Amino acid sequence: MIKLPLLNATRSVAPPTRAVDVGWLLDTEKASLIWEAPRRIVRNEPTPEHAKAVSYCPAVVDHEARMFEVTCPIDVKLGFRYDAKGVPSLVNLDGDKSAIRPRALNEMLAIIGRREWRHPDRPIIQLVTPYIFLSDQPVYMTQLPPLTYYNMNQWPGVMIGGRLPIHVWPRQMMWAFEWFEPEKPLILKRGDPWFFVRFETEDPSRPVRLVEAEWTDELREYKQGLASVANYVNRTFSLFKVAEQRRPKTLLKRKSREKSATAPD
Repeated sequence: MIKLPLLNATRSVAPPTRAVDVGWLLDTEKASLIWEAPRRIVRNEPTPEHAKAVSYCPAVVDHEARMFEVTCPIDVKLGFRYDAKGVPSLVNLDGDKSAIRPRALNEMLAIIGRREWRHPDRPIIQLVTPYIFLSDQPVYMTQLPPLTYYNMNQWPGVMIGGRLPIHVWPRQMMWAFEWFEPEKPLILKRGDPWFFVRFETEDPSRPVRLVEAEWTDELREYKQGLASVANYVNRTFSLFKVAEQRRPKTLLKRKSREKSATAPD
């Protein structure tokens, strides 16, 4: 008996592939305890009463499942000022009541040169973070503002995000902020969501497993080659090909201790 092909036959579906490992680590020798481990976004709303509730929407669930949050490390209330000569400066509005010492804040915080602002009336500041993300497989990471979080102390501007290939460019992260209303204070609260990171893999169906990584000699040497290149050339993305050619085969070594709390079960 001859078997005819089914008109609606579909191709066999390949078994699900394993997760792509993305590592995170801190590049700092002091006060490392103030920097929390990145974690998956977790919502604490009550169980929906309706089957069509937003919490059950597959698009929403998949979108939020692919993002991780980094929390703010400090409490600070910043003000923006111009001095008598028109030079921009930042002021810790909490003064002597501030939880962070002026010297420590100055080590983290910087005003971008005025000629480099996107708009002449919108100052841009940067806070240095020690976070580095990396992978041994092709992964692009996007840094985003905390999209799903309602901030009671609304920022008087916008966080500046970015996208980069962390498999060839595991650089130290910055938190950049464009101050749309410099007459209003910028209030940051320790423990609040500060920024999100979202990871894109070659196969969008593959999940990402975030694990704590370990410093190795190969990683330190490779990172040193990336350091401060923006001071020497424009459009640093043009160096990706060179970085890929010089990259060691393995950069991500999972930290040898109990399974990280950031990794899914």
